[in-house]
Amino acid sequence: MELDLAGAELKAVLNRLRRAQGQISGVIRMIEEGRDCEEVVTQLAAASRALDRAGFAIIATGLQQCLTDTGGSGASPEDREAMRVRLEKLFLSLA
Repeated sequence: MELDLAGAELKAVLNRLRRAQGQISGVIRMIEEGRDCEEVVTQLAAASRALDRAGFAIIATGLQQCLTDTGGSGASPEDREAMRVRLEKLFLSLA
């Protein structure tokens, strides 16, 4: 399954990943500086949410593409089921 992110979708995913990257850098800096545990955990949770949102956006785009690709192309029921299983596995990997 190949993912084709275009335009606004790609920009949104990249923004979320960059935000998470910045938050993770901030967490590392906070730990090195000996900052308060609660502050560190709060920032770590924010980074985790940003990564999750990027992953869900990618999966949603993949799901939309797969439905479009397999829905009208005469794909066999076995192919559609295999794709459903793969997408479900990806989705659950983020849960």
